[in-house]
Amino acid sequence: MWCIHSAIRNIVHGARNHSLMRTLFLVLLLAHLVLTDETDNKYFHEPGEDDLHRHYDTRFFTDLVSDEERQLTLRAIIRAYLLLFENFQLETWIAHGTLLGWYWNGSILPWDWDLDVQVTNATLAALAQSHNHTSHEYHSPELNITRRYLLDINPWSWERVRGDGANIIDGRFIDVSNGMFLDITGLAANDPDTTDIIECKNEHRYNSSDIFPLRESLFEGVSAKVPYAYAHVLAEEYSNLALTQTNFHDHNFDTNQGEWQKVTVEGEEATPEGGAYS
Repeated sequence: MWCIHSAIRNIVHGARNHSLMRTLFLVLLLAHLVLTDETDNKYFHEPGEDDLHRHYDTRFFTDLVSDEERQLTLRAIIRAYLLLFENFQLETWIAHGTLLGWYWNGSILPWDWDLDVQVTNATLAALAQSHNHTSHEYHSPELNITRRYLLDINPWSWERVRGDGANIIDGRFIDVSNGMFLDITGLAANDPDTTDIIECKNEHRYNSSDIFPLRESLFEGVSAKVPYAYAHVLAEEYSNLALTQTNFHDHNFDTNQGEWQKVTVEGEEATPEGGAYS
């Protein structure tokens, strides 16, 4: 199985023709599905279940990245994703720990290891039909970085119930250089008696009036959208304390600088970031 993952990664790195890359990717994906245990219907796989390894896509993972590379990778991923969807003219908004980072200072939480966005069910269907398995290159002079990403929509995205929980993530936007990713989840009205409640497959439920109309804002220096009742959405998920507590996960929030600063203890060894509120 590992040789298939390596082949996928090498093709994505080497293929400059996007049409060719997509065809080759689909061939290797079919081989992956054929050789995978029939009892394993999980589409996205990670190289481990611990707090670090579970934030990489197995197909493009080689090794854990440094904290500096992690933060740079995540900043580039979200900027590339938001600009791409603006170009697609498709609606998306930031969610979960990513939204909490926006709430504090319009930036990714410094201890975060992944990113979360949401889309409507209609947008999810459009992605699956027109943009699935497409490759996208992003260059940022500001970050001094050029990266390539795979937009990959889960073939189980049409199923709008949790099921066995193996496919609650509907899509990923993956940095093919290291396997770090952004999770995409769709929201749908699953209750036949009302359209006022929308939910994802991980059983996060919202009043549609808490999400829409979306608010225009900025995140990591690019245009972004956030839920209309963002404070209520965050408090429901993380509690009101998450909106006011200025010390968390070995960081203090400096209100003058408007940023989270790492608390260092003399003689204490540095440890990798990662934790709750993500």
